[in-house]
Amino acid sequence: MSYFSEDYLNFFKELAANNHKDWFDENRKRYTNNIKEPFEKFVNDLIAEVQKHDKKIQITHKEAVFRINRDIRFSKDKSPYKLNRSAIISPKGRKDKAYPGLYVEAGPEHYRIYGGVYMPDKEQLLSIRNTIAAAPKKIEKLMADESFKSVFGEIRGEKNKILPKELKEAGEKTPILFNKQFYWFVELEPEVIEQDDILEKTMEAYLANKKMMDYFASAMG
Repeated sequence: MSYFSEDYLNFFKELAANNHKDWFDENRKRYTNNIKEPFEKFVNDLIAEVQKHDKKIQITHKEAVFRINRDIRFSKDKSPYKLNRSAIISPKGRKDKAYPGLYVEAGPEHYRIYGGVYMPDKEQLLSIRNTIAAAPKKIEKLMADESFKSVFGEIRGEKNKILPKELKEAGEKTPILFNKQFYWFVELEPEVIEQDDILEKTMEAYLANKKMMDYFASAMG
């Protein structure tokens, strides 16, 4: 099923050169018809597919889709609008950026599919590290999984230079313990957004990372 017309990518390309309220207001109906509503339909269908594999997902697009407005309070770039649409599918949706979820970002530069733990708090991070240190071979096996590796490659994220004293020895053998974020993504060409099989391709990526996401969800405690 095709969700998006050619205007999806064209709209954002034009917005990049006209990123101000006057232009957006002039094109608001176009945005609603060709971007906002189709993206919400896509996200609702994606949620329905994910629910088949994870009964904890009980949200709609209203909890999943991020606003197109940028938070410019602390940014030198005062452009008011994002140049993509994005959503996160997890038990609490966008209200919880720590819990492992399926995050999609669709714009004219790329279509990205993410998984993992992006913003764990201090207690969640310690729980993850303790879980990894207690049985390092488990995460090593997940990282070596052919499906995960072929789609996502590796676990990414910012790292700490120093580990808590009790984890230093384990960190020498298991470098991923230094991570303070644990996420991964696959980047596809933006043309995928307009293709009939975008839902299927997204679910293929989701299934390739589900075991890893389940591991981190459990590790967070």
